Amino acid sequence: MVVERGHVAWVGSEGAADAFASGVDEVVDLEGALVTPAFTDAHVHTTATGLALTGLDLSSAGTRAEALAAVRAYAASRPDDDVLLGHGWDSARWPERTPPTRAELDEATGGRPLYLPRIDVHSAVATTALLDRIPGVTGLDGYHPDAPLTAAAHHAVRAAAHAAITPRQREEAQRAALHRAASLGIGTLHECGGPEISDEDDFTSLLELAREQAGPRVFGYWAERVTGPKDADRIRELGALGAAGDLFVDGALGSHTACLHEPYADAPHTGTGHLDAADVAAHVAACTEAGLQAGFHAIGDAAVTAVVEGIRAAAAKVGLARIRAARHRVEHAEMLTPETIAAFAELGLTASVQPAFDALWGGEDGMYAERLGAERARTLNPYAALLRAGVPLAFGSDSPVTPLDPWGTVRAAAFHRTPEHRVSARAAFTAHTRGGWRAIGRDDAGTLVPGAPADYAVWRTDELVVQAPDDRVARWSTDPRSGTPGLPDLSPGAELPVCLRTVVFGQTVFVRPNE
Repeated sequence: MVVERGHVAWVGSEGAADAFASGVDEVVDLEGALVTPAFTDAHVHTTATGLALTGLDLSSAGTRAEALAAVRAYAASRPDDDVLLGHGWDSARWPERTPPTRAELDEATGGRPLYLPRIDVHSAVATTALLDRIPGVTGLDGYHPDAPLTAAAHHAVRAAAHAAITPRQREEAQRAALHRAASLGIGTLHECGGPEISDEDDFTSLLELAREQAGPRVFGYWAERVTGPKDADRIRELGALGAAGDLFVDGALGSHTACLHEPYADAPHTGTGHLDAADVAAHVAACTEAGLQAGFHAIGDAAVTAVVEGIRAAAAKVGLARIRAARHRVEHAEMLTPETIAAFAELGLTASVQPAFDALWGGEDGMYAERLGAERARTLNPYAALLRAGVPLAFGSDSPVTPLDPWGTVRAAAFHRTPEHRVSARAAFTAHTRGGWRAIGRDDAGTLVPGAPADYAVWRTDELVVQAPDDRVARWSTDPRSGTPGLPDLSPGAELPVCLRTVVFGQTVFVRPNE
């Protein structure tokens, strides 16, 4: 491969490449390593990811007692922090099945302010000292005296906690997240910001940092509703590609806030809806008229229905062709039906999805089955059906909800806990590379062909294989006559590839030490 001015200039055989050797500035002998397009993570919260990397991460806590011990140790190690910040607890995986109480957290922190969102970031626990900083918090929707905060109460507490982050802490976290992404062969991140998730300073500072330093590209989405041209102009002024990402139609299954048609199996309600079909239609129509990409966070089946009905209504107003051309996005899109899948295809929607969710919470004994019952849980995240219908997929992590882990994400899709939802490793890999570029309207990137941006990664890995979920497909695709290129063996338990080098726009942004 020859790279010139940040783009792939030529790809061919090793013998033919010798003709270029005398005319290039540098020749890199990869000694048999694998070269692939760099990954695109299509849904990330970069600062929160960095704070989890540099701060208190409770995702590995196996019990409530372990979580409280970690809080206690972290508080002791950070005596100067105005507000203690953590992430990642998941009581659904603890034997106690209950989150830490406020009294327990008050004791563990010595009475200091602490903000601790659940792993899905749609509910949180906090100490009394932090709640005392928020006038009227006890009267807000979603306030519970001794249970996780949701809705408006959670948003208020999150805003108060994030306001305590200094610019130095924020930049440290952003740099840590970008470095981790580069070390994993990720060349592009889609930052999903918004007024209910972060703040404008966080969003704009990240985009500026990514422009100024060598590292992964960052494309930003700002989750705020658009009613007309002025709103659209403001979204663009922030540097965002669209009014999309985590524009919440509902919440999350783990927090019982995803909006369902039928009640939860383990709670007597149907979750929380934030936008209805009329809200969706108004936003999408306004964005489409302004030439701006729209998108929504929708997990529960009722939320997905609202999105589909709303976008269909917008299409009736502005025209189906314009809706399709805009490539509007739906983040997560977990509880789909054959009807909503068909609607995604009809409306040209991109499904921005996170296979690691299934790896973490799927299966007969997982959190999804606990929340929904086994029958409904088996319908979640139907990637094969989406691909068969022609719906574009873009893979991401929703980090820090699940870690940045691109090959693990590809494995999770290829070995989905529900076999009928599995896709080939090659299809999953494409969704995690080219799919992310297509989701931002770029069809000329995410693949290593002449003219494409020179974003690639170099990997140490074992023999390449072809993996497909269907025996007939596997027999055809492994036949040498098919010409199907192989990928690393992603079978559960197999060692995943190790990133040796990451290159973005022809510039090396990561080299593994001592390689």
